Amino acid sequence: MPLLRLVLASWLIILSVRPASAADPSIVIRGSTILDGKGHVLRNTGIVIQGAQIQKFDATARPTYDLGRLTIMPGWIDTHVHLDWHFGSDGRLASAKGESPQQTALYAAENAWATLMGGFTTVQSVGAMIDRDLRDAIARGVLPGPHVLSSLGQVNENSGEPSRIRELIKKLIGDGADVVKVFATKSIRDGGAQSMSDAQIRAACEEATRLGRRVVVHAHASDGAKASILAGCSTIEHGTMLSDEVLDLMAERGVYFDPNFLVLHNYLENRPAYLGIGNYNDEGFAYMEKALPLVADVLKRAIAHKVKIVFGTDAVAGAHGRNAEEFIYRVRDGGQAPMEALTSATSLAAESLRLADRIGSIAPGMQADLIATDGNPLDDITAVRRVVFVMKDGKIYKNTAVGSN
Repeated sequence: MPLLRLVLASWLIILSVRPASAADPSIVIRGSTILDGKGHVLRNTGIVIQGAQIQKFDATARPTYDLGRLTIMPGWIDTHVHLDWHFGSDGRLASAKGESPQQTALYAAENAWATLMGGFTTVQSVGAMIDRDLRDAIARGVLPGPHVLSSLGQVNENSGEPSRIRELIKKLIGDGADVVKVFATKSIRDGGAQSMSDAQIRAACEEATRLGRRVVVHAHASDGAKASILAGCSTIEHGTMLSDEVLDLMAERGVYFDPNFLVLHNYLENRPAYLGIGNYNDEGFAYMEKALPLVADVLKRAIAHKVKIVFGTDAVAGAHGRNAEEFIYRVRDGGQAPMEALTSATSLAAESLRLADRIGSIAPGMQADLIATDGNPLDDITAVRRVVFVMKDGKIYKNTAVGSN
Protein backbone atom coordinates (compact mmCIF):
# COMPACT_ATOMS: atom_id res chain seq x y z
CA MET A 1 0.00 0.00 0.00
CA PRO A 2 1.59 3.33 -1.04
CA LEU A 3 0.87 5.05 2.26
CA LEU A 4 4.13 6.97 2.22
CA ARG A 5 3.06 8.61 -1.04
CA LEU A 6 -0.27 9.59 0.53
CA VAL A 7 1.40 11.05 3.63
CA LEU A 8 3.91 13.04 1.58
CA ALA A 9 1.17 14.38 -0.68
CA SER A 10 -0.85 15.36 2.39
CA TRP A 11 2.02 17.33 3.90
CA LEU A 12 2.83 19.07 0.64
CA ILE A 13 -0.76 20.26 0.40
CA ILE A 14 -0.90 21.31 4.06
CA LEU A 15 2.36 23.27 3.79
CA SER A 16 1.40 25.02 0.55
CA VAL A 17 -2.15 26.04 1.42
CA ARG A 18 -3.34 28.61 3.94
CA PRO A 19 -6.95 29.52 4.77
CA ALA A 20 -8.62 31.74 2.19
CA SER A 21 -9.31 35.35 3.07
CA ALA A 22 -10.58 38.50 1.38
CA ALA A 23 -6.93 39.40 0.70
CA ASP A 24 -6.35 36.26 -1.37
CA PRO A 25 -5.62 36.99 -5.05
CA SER A 26 -8.13 35.80 -7.60
CA ILE A 27 -7.44 32.70 -9.64
CA VAL A 28 -8.73 32.56 -13.19
CA ILE A 29 -9.33 29.21 -14.87
CA ARG A 30 -9.84 29.64 -18.60
CA GLY A 31 -11.36 27.05 -20.88
CA SER A 32 -12.70 26.77 -24.40
CA THR A 33 -15.22 24.13 -23.30
CA ILE A 34 -16.94 24.31 -19.91
CA LEU A 35 -19.79 22.00 -18.92
CA ASP A 36 -21.67 23.85 -16.19
CA GLY A 37 -23.17 20.73 -14.54
CA LYS A 38 -26.73 21.66 -15.47
CA GLY A 39 -26.67 20.58 -19.09
CA HIS A 40 -25.21 23.73 -20.64
CA VAL A 41 -21.94 24.20 -22.53
CA LEU A 42 -20.04 27.45 -22.08
CA ARG A 43 -17.37 28.52 -24.56
CA ASN A 44 -14.15 30.52 -24.32
CA THR A 45 -14.47 32.16 -20.95
CA GLY A 46 -12.67 32.48 -17.66
CA ILE A 47 -13.89 31.30 -14.25
CA VAL A 48 -12.82 33.80 -11.61
CA ILE A 49 -12.26 32.24 -8.18
CA GLN A 50 -11.69 34.00 -4.86
CA GLY A 51 -10.72 31.72 -1.99
CA ALA A 52 -13.05 28.72 -2.07
CA GLN A 53 -15.80 30.34 -4.14
CA ILE A 54 -16.53 31.06 -7.79
CA GLN A 55 -17.02 34.81 -8.17
CA LYS A 56 -17.94 35.32 -11.81
CA PHE A 57 -17.30 34.51 -15.45
CA ASP A 58 -14.98 36.88 -17.31
CA ALA A 59 -13.94 36.22 -20.90
CA THR A 60 -11.37 39.04 -20.76
CA ALA A 61 -9.59 38.09 -17.52
CA ARG A 62 -5.99 36.99 -17.84
CA PRO A 63 -5.88 33.27 -17.01
CA THR A 64 -3.86 31.90 -14.13
CA TYR A 65 -4.41 28.44 -15.59
CA ASP A 66 -5.24 28.18 -19.28
CA LEU A 67 -6.96 24.83 -19.78
CA GLY A 68 -8.16 25.72 -23.24
CA ARG A 69 -7.81 22.31 -24.85
CA LEU A 70 -9.40 20.48 -21.93
CA THR A 71 -13.02 20.06 -20.88
CA ILE A 72 -13.81 21.75 -17.55
CA MET A 73 -16.76 20.72 -15.39
CA PRO A 74 -17.83 20.67 -11.74
CA GLY A 75 -16.12 18.15 -9.50
CA TRP A 76 -18.02 14.90 -9.69
CA ILE A 77 -20.18 13.55 -6.86
CA ASP A 78 -20.41 9.84 -6.01
CA THR A 79 -23.48 9.31 -3.82
CA HIS A 80 -22.59 5.75 -2.79
CA VAL A 81 -19.13 4.61 -1.70
CA HIS A 82 -17.56 2.62 1.14
CA LEU A 83 -14.28 4.35 1.92
CA ASP A 84 -13.17 1.82 4.52
CA TRP A 85 -13.38 -1.21 2.19
CA HIS A 86 -9.96 -2.35 0.97
CA PHE A 87 -7.75 -5.30 0.18
CA GLY A 88 -5.23 -6.31 2.82
CA SER A 89 -1.55 -7.11 2.43
CA ASP A 90 -2.50 -10.58 1.20
CA GLY A 91 -4.58 -9.14 -1.63
CA ARG A 92 -7.84 -10.36 -0.11
CA LEU A 93 -10.83 -8.38 1.18
CA ALA A 94 -9.72 -7.10 4.58
CA SER A 95 -11.72 -7.50 7.76
CA ALA A 96 -11.66 -4.97 10.58
CA LYS A 97 -11.11 -7.92 12.92
CA GLY A 98 -7.78 -8.68 11.30
CA GLU A 99 -6.13 -5.27 11.51
CA SER A 100 -5.75 -2.35 13.87
CA PRO A 101 -8.04 0.71 13.71
CA GLN A 102 -5.00 2.73 12.67
CA GLN A 103 -4.41 0.48 9.67
CA THR A 104 -8.05 0.69 8.63
CA ALA A 105 -7.96 4.48 8.96
CA LEU A 106 -4.87 4.72 6.74
CA TYR A 107 -6.45 2.55 4.07
CA ALA A 108 -9.60 4.72 4.18
CA ALA A 109 -7.48 7.87 3.84
CA GLU A 110 -5.70 6.35 0.86
CA ASN A 111 -9.05 5.50 -0.74
CA ALA A 112 -10.21 9.08 -0.21
CA TRP A 113 -7.08 10.40 -1.91
CA ALA A 114 -7.47 8.03 -4.88
CA THR A 115 -11.10 9.07 -5.24
CA LEU A 116 -10.20 12.77 -5.27
CA MET A 117 -7.51 12.16 -7.87
CA GLY A 118 -10.14 10.42 -10.00
CA GLY A 119 -12.16 13.64 -10.19
CA PHE A 120 -14.65 13.15 -7.36
CA THR A 121 -14.70 16.13 -5.01
CA THR A 122 -17.70 14.93 -2.95
CA VAL A 123 -18.70 11.43 -1.86
CA GLN A 124 -21.36 9.89 0.34
CA SER A 125 -19.96 6.93 2.27
CA VAL A 126 -22.64 4.56 3.54
CA GLY A 127 -20.91 3.79 5.73
CA ALA A 128 -18.91 3.01 8.82
CA MET A 129 -18.13 4.88 12.03
CA ILE A 130 -14.55 5.40 10.88
CA ASP A 131 -15.93 7.74 8.21
CA ARG A 132 -16.61 10.37 10.86
CA ASP A 133 -12.98 10.98 11.79
CA LEU A 134 -11.90 10.84 8.14
CA ARG A 135 -14.68 13.26 7.13
CA ASP A 136 -13.74 15.69 9.88
CA ALA A 137 -9.99 15.50 9.18
CA ILE A 138 -10.57 16.27 5.50
CA ALA A 139 -12.90 19.14 6.44
CA ARG A 140 -10.19 20.58 8.73
CA GLY A 141 -7.69 20.42 5.88
CA VAL A 142 -5.25 18.04 7.57
CA LEU A 143 -5.90 15.26 5.04
CA PRO A 144 -6.54 15.55 1.31
CA GLY A 145 -9.75 14.03 0.04
CA PRO A 146 -13.24 14.75 -1.24
CA HIS A 147 -15.96 16.31 0.87
CA VAL A 148 -17.41 13.32 2.77
CA LEU A 149 -20.94 12.69 3.97
CA SER A 150 -21.59 9.47 5.89
CA SER A 151 -24.29 7.35 7.45
CA LEU A 152 -21.77 6.04 10.07
CA GLY A 153 -23.57 2.69 9.93
CA GLN A 154 -26.68 0.96 8.62
CA VAL A 155 -30.11 -0.22 9.72
CA ASN A 156 -31.29 -3.69 8.72
CA GLU A 157 -33.67 -6.49 9.69
CA ASN A 158 -31.46 -7.37 12.68
CA SER A 159 -31.63 -3.87 14.14
CA GLY A 160 -34.66 -4.77 16.25
CA GLU A 161 -38.30 -3.83 16.60
CA PRO A 162 -39.52 -0.47 15.23
CA SER A 163 -39.03 1.26 18.58
CA ARG A 164 -35.46 0.00 18.77
CA ILE A 165 -34.81 1.16 15.20
CA ARG A 166 -36.02 4.64 16.08
CA GLU A 167 -33.58 4.76 19.00
CA LEU A 168 -30.73 3.51 16.83
CA ILE A 169 -31.36 6.24 14.28
CA LYS A 170 -31.41 8.87 17.01
CA LYS A 171 -28.03 7.61 18.19
CA LEU A 172 -26.51 7.57 14.68
CA ILE A 173 -27.67 11.12 14.07
CA GLY A 174 -26.47 12.16 17.51
CA ASP A 175 -23.08 10.69 16.62
CA GLY A 176 -22.97 12.89 13.53
CA ALA A 177 -24.56 10.91 10.69
CA ASP A 178 -25.35 13.06 7.65
CA VAL A 179 -27.72 10.49 6.16
CA VAL A 180 -29.42 7.24 7.20
CA LYS A 181 -28.73 3.98 5.31
CA VAL A 182 -31.41 1.27 5.36
CA PHE A 183 -31.14 -2.31 4.06
CA ALA A 184 -34.70 -3.09 3.00
CA THR A 185 -33.74 -6.17 0.96
CA LYS A 186 -31.10 -8.84 0.96
CA SER A 187 -27.89 -8.59 -1.05
CA ILE A 188 -28.11 -9.45 -4.73
CA ARG A 189 -25.85 -12.40 -3.86
CA ASP A 190 -28.69 -13.73 -1.70
CA GLY A 191 -31.42 -13.05 -4.24
CA GLY A 192 -32.38 -9.48 -3.27
CA ALA A 193 -35.77 -10.22 -1.64
CA GLN A 194 -37.28 -7.95 1.02
CA SER A 195 -35.61 -8.55 4.38
CA MET A 196 -36.95 -5.80 6.69
CA SER A 197 -40.63 -5.75 7.58
CA ASP A 198 -42.81 -2.89 6.37
CA ALA A 199 -43.07 -1.73 9.99
CA GLN A 200 -39.30 -1.67 10.40
CA ILE A 201 -38.87 0.26 7.16
CA ARG A 202 -41.56 2.73 8.11
CA ALA A 203 -39.99 3.33 11.54
CA ALA A 204 -36.57 3.99 9.99
CA CYS A 205 -37.77 6.35 7.26
CA GLU A 206 -40.19 8.23 9.49
CA GLU A 207 -37.70 8.74 12.33
CA ALA A 208 -34.89 9.88 10.06
CA THR A 209 -37.21 12.27 8.24
CA ARG A 210 -38.49 13.64 11.55
CA LEU A 211 -34.92 14.39 12.56
CA GLY A 212 -34.15 16.12 9.27
CA ARG A 213 -32.05 13.41 7.62
CA ARG A 214 -32.33 11.86 4.20
CA VAL A 215 -32.81 8.09 3.89
CA VAL A 216 -31.02 6.03 1.24
CA VAL A 217 -32.33 2.50 0.87
CA HIS A 218 -30.59 -0.61 -0.37
CA ALA A 219 -33.41 -2.30 -2.32
CA HIS A 220 -33.03 -4.73 -5.20
CA ALA A 221 -36.60 -6.02 -5.45
CA SER A 222 -39.85 -4.09 -5.88
CA ASP A 223 -41.50 -5.01 -2.59
CA GLY A 224 -38.77 -3.56 -0.37
CA ALA A 225 -38.40 -0.53 -2.62
CA LYS A 226 -42.13 0.18 -2.69
CA ALA A 227 -42.43 -0.05 1.10
CA SER A 228 -39.51 2.37 1.42
CA ILE A 229 -40.93 4.87 -1.05
CA LEU A 230 -44.31 4.86 0.70
CA ALA A 231 -42.51 5.39 4.01
CA GLY A 232 -40.86 8.55 2.70
CA CYS A 233 -37.32 7.51 1.80
CA SER A 234 -35.14 9.79 -0.33
CA THR A 235 -33.20 7.45 -2.61
CA ILE A 236 -33.38 3.85 -3.81
CA GLU A 237 -29.99 2.21 -4.27
CA HIS A 238 -29.42 -0.62 -6.78
CA GLY A 239 -33.04 -1.35 -7.78
CA THR A 240 -31.96 -4.27 -9.94
CA MET A 241 -35.42 -5.83 -10.22
CA LEU A 242 -37.73 -2.83 -9.95
CA SER A 243 -41.06 -3.01 -11.74
CA ASP A 244 -42.49 -0.29 -13.96
CA GLU A 245 -45.09 0.35 -11.26
CA VAL A 246 -42.38 1.16 -8.72
CA LEU A 247 -40.49 3.32 -11.20
CA ASP A 248 -43.69 5.30 -11.79
CA LEU A 249 -44.13 5.70 -8.03
CA MET A 250 -40.56 6.99 -7.74
CA ALA A 251 -41.12 9.52 -10.51
CA GLU A 252 -44.40 10.64 -8.95
CA ARG A 253 -42.85 11.19 -5.51
CA GLY A 254 -39.55 12.61 -6.67
CA VAL A 255 -37.51 9.75 -5.19
CA TYR A 256 -33.97 9.53 -6.55
CA PHE A 257 -32.62 6.35 -8.10
CA ASP A 258 -29.03 5.15 -7.98
CA PRO A 259 -28.42 2.02 -10.09
CA ASN A 260 -24.87 0.68 -9.95
CA PHE A 261 -22.81 -1.05 -12.64
CA LEU A 262 -19.29 -0.59 -11.33
CA VAL A 263 -19.77 -2.57 -8.14
CA LEU A 264 -20.80 -5.71 -10.03
CA HIS A 265 -18.00 -5.40 -12.59
CA ASN A 266 -15.53 -4.76 -9.77
CA TYR A 267 -16.57 -7.89 -7.89
CA LEU A 268 -16.34 -10.02 -11.01
CA GLU A 269 -12.96 -8.58 -11.98
CA ASN A 270 -11.60 -9.14 -8.45
CA ARG A 271 -13.26 -12.50 -7.82
CA PRO A 272 -10.17 -14.20 -6.27
CA ALA A 273 -9.93 -11.41 -3.67
CA TYR A 274 -13.53 -12.01 -2.49
CA LEU A 275 -14.31 -15.67 -3.18
CA GLY A 276 -14.94 -17.75 -0.06
CA ILE A 277 -15.72 -14.80 2.23
CA GLY A 278 -19.32 -14.76 3.50
CA ASN A 279 -21.78 -14.83 0.62
CA TYR A 280 -19.03 -14.25 -1.93
CA ASN A 281 -19.40 -17.84 -3.08
CA ASP A 282 -20.05 -19.46 -6.46
CA GLU A 283 -23.80 -18.93 -6.11
CA GLY A 284 -23.30 -15.29 -5.15
CA PHE A 285 -21.07 -14.60 -8.14
CA ALA A 286 -23.60 -16.30 -10.43
CA TYR A 287 -26.27 -13.93 -9.12
CA MET A 288 -24.02 -10.94 -9.83
CA GLU A 289 -23.31 -12.08 -13.38
CA LYS A 290 -27.04 -12.40 -14.01
CA ALA A 291 -27.65 -8.96 -12.48
CA LEU A 292 -25.58 -7.00 -15.01
CA PRO A 293 -28.15 -7.11 -17.84
CA LEU A 294 -30.88 -6.41 -15.27
CA VAL A 295 -29.12 -3.20 -14.21
CA ALA A 296 -28.89 -2.11 -17.84
CA ASP A 297 -32.58 -2.84 -18.33
CA VAL A 298 -33.77 -1.02 -15.21
CA LEU A 299 -31.67 2.04 -16.08
CA LYS A 300 -33.22 2.19 -19.55
CA ARG A 301 -36.71 1.85 -18.08
CA ALA A 302 -35.99 4.45 -15.38
CA ILE A 303 -34.94 6.92 -18.08
CA ALA A 304 -38.17 6.22 -19.98
CA HIS A 305 -40.23 6.71 -16.79
CA LYS A 306 -38.45 10.02 -16.10
CA VAL A 307 -37.06 8.98 -12.72
CA LYS A 308 -34.40 11.23 -11.17
CA ILE A 309 -31.25 9.17 -11.71
CA VAL A 310 -28.20 10.08 -9.63
CA PHE A 311 -24.63 8.85 -9.85
CA GLY A 312 -23.34 6.26 -7.40
CA THR A 313 -20.91 3.39 -7.74
CA ASP A 314 -21.13 1.44 -4.46
CA ALA A 315 -17.33 1.61 -4.58
CA VAL A 316 -15.85 -1.15 -2.45
CA ALA A 317 -12.35 -2.67 -2.31
CA GLY A 318 -10.79 -2.51 -5.77
CA ALA A 319 -13.00 0.30 -7.08
CA HIS A 320 -11.69 3.41 -5.30
CA GLY A 321 -10.13 5.78 -7.80
CA ARG A 322 -11.92 4.02 -10.65
CA ASN A 323 -15.35 5.49 -9.85
CA ALA A 324 -15.56 7.17 -13.26
CA GLU A 325 -15.91 3.77 -14.96
CA GLU A 326 -19.57 3.98 -13.91
CA PHE A 327 -20.09 6.73 -16.52
CA ILE A 328 -18.87 4.43 -19.26
CA TYR A 329 -21.10 1.52 -18.24
CA ARG A 330 -24.15 3.78 -17.98
CA VAL A 331 -23.62 5.26 -21.44
CA ARG A 332 -22.43 2.10 -23.17
CA ASP A 333 -24.69 -0.50 -21.54
CA GLY A 334 -27.52 1.53 -20.00
CA GLY A 335 -28.22 3.83 -22.92
CA GLN A 336 -27.88 7.03 -20.92
CA ALA A 337 -26.90 10.13 -22.90
CA PRO A 338 -23.40 11.40 -21.96
CA MET A 339 -24.69 14.79 -20.82
CA GLU A 340 -27.35 13.16 -18.64
CA ALA A 341 -24.75 10.83 -17.12
CA LEU A 342 -22.52 13.81 -16.28
CA THR A 343 -25.44 15.80 -14.88
CA SER A 344 -26.36 12.82 -12.70
CA ALA A 345 -22.93 13.19 -11.05
CA THR A 346 -23.06 16.96 -10.73
CA SER A 347 -26.17 19.13 -10.25
CA LEU A 348 -28.64 16.25 -9.81
CA ALA A 349 -26.41 14.44 -7.33
CA ALA A 350 -25.97 17.71 -5.42
CA GLU A 351 -29.75 18.16 -5.37
CA SER A 352 -30.20 14.66 -3.95
CA LEU A 353 -27.74 15.52 -1.14
CA ARG A 354 -29.55 18.83 -0.50
CA LEU A 355 -26.38 20.68 -1.43
CA ALA A 356 -27.40 22.15 -4.79
CA ASP A 357 -26.78 25.67 -3.50
CA ARG A 358 -23.11 24.85 -2.85
CA ILE A 359 -21.81 22.17 -5.21
CA GLY A 360 -22.60 20.41 -8.47
CA SER A 361 -22.54 23.34 -10.90
CA ILE A 362 -20.26 26.09 -12.13
CA ALA A 363 -21.82 29.46 -11.36
CA PRO A 364 -21.12 32.57 -9.28
CA GLY A 365 -21.48 31.83 -5.57
CA MET A 366 -20.80 28.10 -5.90
CA GLN A 367 -17.87 26.29 -4.31
CA ALA A 368 -14.79 26.19 -6.49
CA ASP A 369 -14.82 22.43 -7.04
CA LEU A 370 -13.63 21.99 -10.61
CA ILE A 371 -12.06 19.24 -12.68
CA ALA A 372 -10.84 18.96 -16.25
CA THR A 373 -10.54 16.00 -18.57
CA ASP A 374 -8.24 15.44 -21.51
CA GLY A 375 -10.96 15.09 -24.12
CA ASN A 376 -14.66 15.83 -24.11
CA PRO A 377 -16.88 13.13 -22.52
CA LEU A 378 -19.78 14.35 -24.67
CA ASP A 379 -17.88 13.12 -27.73
CA ASP A 380 -16.00 10.22 -26.13
CA ILE A 381 -17.26 9.04 -22.76
CA THR A 382 -13.94 7.31 -22.03
CA ALA A 383 -12.45 10.80 -21.54
CA VAL A 384 -13.71 10.50 -17.94
CA ARG A 385 -10.71 8.23 -17.37
CA ARG A 386 -8.37 11.12 -18.16
CA VAL A 387 -8.83 13.59 -15.30
CA VAL A 388 -5.79 15.88 -15.40
CA PHE A 389 -6.91 18.79 -13.21
CA VAL A 390 -8.63 18.74 -9.82
CA MET A 391 -9.54 21.76 -7.71
CA LYS A 392 -11.51 21.52 -4.48
CA ASP A 393 -12.51 24.57 -2.44
CA GLY A 394 -10.30 26.70 -4.67
CA LYS A 395 -7.19 24.61 -3.95
CA ILE A 396 -5.47 22.68 -6.72
CA TYR A 397 -4.77 19.07 -5.84
CA LYS A 398 -3.86 17.82 -9.31
CA ASN A 399 -2.58 19.51 -12.45
CA THR A 400 -0.93 17.29 -15.02
CA ALA A 401 -2.37 19.22 -17.95
CA VAL A 402 0.34 19.76 -20.56
CA GLY A 403 0.76 23.43 -21.39
CA SER A 404 -1.18 24.81 -18.41
CA ASN A 405 0.35 27.79 -16.62
